[in-house]
Amino acid sequence: MALTGLLDLQQLSPLEAALAMSLFAAAMTSLGGLAALPLGRRRLDPRVLDAGLGFSSGVMTVASFTSLLLPAIEAAGQPWTPLLGFAAGAATIAVVHRLLPHEHVLLDRYEGPEWGRRKLRAAWLVAVAILIHNLPEGMAIGASSAYSVEKGVATGLAIALQDVPEGLAVAMPVLLASGSRLAALGISVLSGLCEVATAVPTVLLGEAAAAHLPVILGFGAGAMVYVVSHEALPESHRSGHENLATLGYFLGFAVMLILDTTL
Repeated sequence: MALTGLLDLQQLSPLEAALAMSLFAAAMTSLGGLAALPLGRRRLDPRVLDAGLGFSSGVMTVASFTSLLLPAIEAAGQPWTPLLGFAAGAATIAVVHRLLPHEHVLLDRYEGPEWGRRKLRAAWLVAVAILIHNLPEGMAIGASSAYSVEKGVATGLAIALQDVPEGLAVAMPVLLASGSRLAALGISVLSGLCEVATAVPTVLLGEAAAAHLPVILGFGAGAMVYVVSHEALPESHRSGHENLATLGYFLGFAVMLILDTTL
């Protein structure tokens, strides 16, 4: 039945595939956020967060290349145009990251020891990083769907799979920072909906301007690689759980590679 469902998805138009897969990914992000709620504020385990970030990083690394950058080079017939998009994607997320308010949003009224402030700052940065990287994830689904519905389905499935620990990863820091389960769930839902908000315009742009598709694919890849390199992977190694984070990375890498080569 699962195989039949996948085959049915591959009969969709690029726009329908991008919308369906981005909504599915958003739902899985929300599911991950729900999983964080029973943990309670005092029983949060940072090992789960680090393993989830490692898994997310592994998936995004493979998706950036096999589902975005390599198809972009194939479509362009040369690497230079996709690499231009790649650089633009990384630069755009770097600017967005620099302009967004970070820890002061939640730390202005913090009272407690300095080590707690540092931990809270790191938790908020993780939440901001997940929100930022869901934008290029949606672009990845949209751009892949515009290139090929099969690629869009494979990318959407892989992203949705890693969105469960990602939803957990974005909800846990908010729960830790605010103590509000409603806020934690709300930010995970919003994080997932960011993917829909970027998937649909990207696939429409890809269909309307096929000549620019290699740049769009490269842009999504550059944005994702920047977040992996600058935020997700380093953050997963800052709490002394490097082995779990590395295991999560390899697991995510293998899952995405299997999905991308078998679908």
